[in-house]
Amino acid sequence: MKLPIVAYGDPVLRKKATDFEPQEIAGLKQLVADMYETMYNARGVGLAAPQVGLSKRLFVIDATPFDDEEPELKDFKKAFINPQIVEETGEEWPFNEGCLSIPDIREDVYRKPQVRLSYFDEEMQHREETFNGMAARIIQHEYDHIEGKLFTDKLSPLRKRLIEKRLNDISKGAVKVDYKMKFPAAKKGR
Repeated sequence: MKLPIVAYGDPVLRKKATDFEPQEIAGLKQLVADMYETMYNARGVGLAAPQVGLSKRLFVIDATPFDDEEPELKDFKKAFINPQIVEETGEEWPFNEGCLSIPDIREDVYRKPQVRLSYFDEEMQHREETFNGMAARIIQHEYDHIEGKLFTDKLSPLRKRLIEKRLNDISKGAVKVDYKMKFPAAKKGR
């Protein structure tokens, strides 16, 4: 089922998400499937639970669109449940990032090229792995979501001021998207 993606300005995007508890695991497979369907419908490469209104430590990624630049990303599709970053290493590098909750805004964001992550997979098997390059970047972007952070937080104060009106417009629903969204400041009854 395609879920609505919450837009910039929704308080759920600023909350630090909580872990899934053992008694909450039952519906997790369906939630993961719904998140993949939602992400693909919006042509994204990652989606975190807070972006669909659920303040839980879960995100899904599919880095396959970047396999032409990094062949090891072919069929790189994973769900990360209750993830914790163990370590980020390397010299930060820029990449022009966007976000499904912040449509039509892309900015250069600096991130480290390697991340070590402890998480549970869809089978609830604990894993600890190191990811590099674009996979690391997508993971860090989605991890920020479960920490209540957005890529716009990493911009300079000047860049933030320059896009402030556009961010407010997104919050009000004054943006064209071809996927279902919830806008926190949209006027009701339009």
